Amino acid sequence: MAPKSKSKSSTATAKINGAQAAEAVPPQWPSLTPVLTAEDLTLETLLPDQIVTVSNLMTPTLCAKYVNFLRSLPLTTTPTTPQKGHAVRVNDRYQVQDPSFAAALWEQTALKDLLIRHRENTGSSDAWGGEVLGLNPNIRIYRYAPGHFFGAHYDDFNNVQFTDPSEPAKPWIPAVTTWTLLLYLSNCEGGETVFYPEPTSKRAPTPKPVSVAPEMGMALLHRHGKECMLHEGKEVTGGEKWVIRSDLCVRR
Repeated sequence: MAPKSKSKSSTATAKINGAQAAEAVPPQWPSLTPVLTAEDLTLETLLPDQIVTVSNLMTPTLCAKYVNFLRSLPLTTTPTTPQKGHAVRVNDRYQVQDPSFAAALWEQTALKDLLIRHRENTGSSDAWGGEVLGLNPNIRIYRYAPGHFFGAHYDDFNNVQFTDPSEPAKPWIPAVTTWTLLLYLSNCEGGETVFYPEPTSKRAPTPKPVSVAPEMGMALLHRHGKECMLHEGKEVTGGEKWVIRSDLCVRR
């Protein structure tokens, strides 16, 4: 469980960026093709109810197409001096509110089918924290160049007014985010996301860290909010780490 006294992702910064994202005009994203089907992919559990990955959710061809496109976006570098109580982060980022692209990532890749299959296999309706509606329309793009990193922190949850772009006349649904989604579009040296599980009791030994290296086309999902584990993004030492970030949204 995430102690409130530890560093976390900046909620204040997120609100500012969220306001800017709401004003930004969504770009013309490339088509999400080619992709593999859920039958060709596997959701791998690294830590039960905490960390899962899907290799090759996005094909190398699709990743290359997206990296080339993302280079054209107006990326901004995060401040090197964080607000009090928040983790140090150095990267380039772009943020936009885009329900249609969030829906495309959810529907047109194998992500939706894989998560539903996982829920059915586990027999738990609460496998993802509730009734999954889709992805957070707050889309974030990260580029980590050599020397960039994200210090140890916790990811907070956000309340979301969830809408279905295919049915704009319907009222929005109260939702909350439960899991962070990171889609890696490139390979690089360094840049691992390292999680630090806490001991199950005062007498229990400290578990070993769980390190996830960036892998082109891989999706990494990890639980956030009050159940989030302390984690960090290690410094990139070679190449660039390109990431599409969103979150799972469940009915509130």
